Amino acid sequence: MNAEQEDFIKSHAVSRETIHSLSTYEKMLVEWSGKFNLVAASTLPHIWTRHFADSAQLARYIPANAKNLADMGSGAGFPGLVLAIMRPDIDITLIEATGKKADFLQAVIDALELKASIRRARIEDIHDLRVDVVTARALKALPELMKYASRLIHKDSLCLFPKGRNAVQELTDAAKYWTFECETHPSLSDDSGSVLVIKKPVYKSWRKS
Repeated sequence: MNAEQEDFIKSHAVSRETIHSLSTYEKMLVEWSGKFNLVAASTLPHIWTRHFADSAQLARYIPANAKNLADMGSGAGFPGLVLAIMRPDIDITLIEATGKKADFLQAVIDALELKASIRRARIEDIHDLRVDVVTARALKALPELMKYASRLIHKDSLCLFPKGRNAVQELTDAAKYWTFECETHPSLSDDSGSVLVIKKPVYKSWRKS
């Protein structure tokens, strides 16, 4: 076990079984990235700190009674696949329209026998999915994320969005178009980042005057 894995265990209190699953995921990601552009090559030596830790920190904000989660624009599986490994009790839907990325996600799901499924579609084309939790990482700025998420939530859902140094500005921009409740938590993987926990987003033009 390397130092990054040991740090991950200390920070997230996960089991050895979880570490084993993440290690398998890591190997598959490196292998597939040699053929397809799944993540930036410069991040591959630091998957545990750059990708896994950034994704895993969201698990602490998922309610214990949550039954399902949708990860928008899953890409190489961050945060959706990491959360599927850490929370095997939840039905997780990975939304990814790019064919090769969706193929990779399915390969990992099959290899690890995860309780997850893939929707090979654009978010705006999904009309039949409602979940307790919505996640997205490095997908869009917050105003557009909330527009996408509004298609997938019910009145008691929450959205978990890790953000970088521009989180405050994105919240200001989103407030021009949306009313919402938001808790902001320091990121555990980025000293300049935050995790936004958003509830009850309502687009302002939908409100009665």
